[in-house]
Amino acid sequence: MKIVVCIKQVPATNEAKIDPETKRIIREGVKAILNPFDTYALEEGIQLREKFGGEVIALSMGPPKAEQILREALALGVNRAILLSDRNFAGSDTWATSYVLAQAIKRIGQVDLVICGKQAIDGDTAQVGPGIAAHLGWEQATYVMAVEELSSSCIRVKRMHEDGYDICKISLPALITVVKDVNIPRVPTLKGWLFSLKQDIPVWKPEDIKAVKTKIGLNGSPTMVVKIEPPPPRQTRTKRIEGTARECALSLLRELRSRNII
Repeated sequence: MKIVVCIKQVPATNEAKIDPETKRIIREGVKAILNPFDTYALEEGIQLREKFGGEVIALSMGPPKAEQILREALALGVNRAILLSDRNFAGSDTWATSYVLAQAIKRIGQVDLVICGKQAIDGDTAQVGPGIAAHLGWEQATYVMAVEELSSSCIRVKRMHEDGYDICKISLPALITVVKDVNIPRVPTLKGWLFSLKQDIPVWKPEDIKAVKTKIGLNGSPTMVVKIEPPPPRQTRTKRIEGTARECALSLLRELRSRNII
């Protein structure tokens, strides 16, 4: 079983600035971390390998400093890691990013399962995972909260949705995106960190994955961001309710109804 886990380095602050020309997040000089949702994807990949054998490969596209999160993935227990890094990748939107990752997965070869976190906290689009599946022509299941069965030919998962969950059985190779309910991520050990520091992390360029340059980067991205701005601050106000428990409950009910909350 060969499993690829796609991970992303994201800003560690909610005060990241936007480039006025490209309308993209300025990542230089900002502390970066492993996307929190991707920790669940890594844990799920490692757990599946522990149950069924095989290997887990961490894959990330980003600047050279994204090597940091790949070493964290190695410290957690993945077998090897690959970084996609080149100036031609810069400015890629979700379509171009998923294309690049799909091309890298093809280069890895004989991949049975790709796992992604449900979304990245810097964009919150939840589009890259499904986009990878679309580029590869694979079946997919999003918002997976449990993997119930895995064989050489198919995977059965419990998939969360607004009204509860459903059970999906899809053929391999396939892609799934996972939510926080799927597991409890482990933390890296000292032994794991020492192992990660000794590993070579290959850096792949567009030519290494046979990426068409007109499909990557800012110029290859079909999404055009016309305007971006921070959301307006929340309007908050506090009202103190006094009286007996019954009077307070009735007063609260009237207040909520007056605001059309219930």
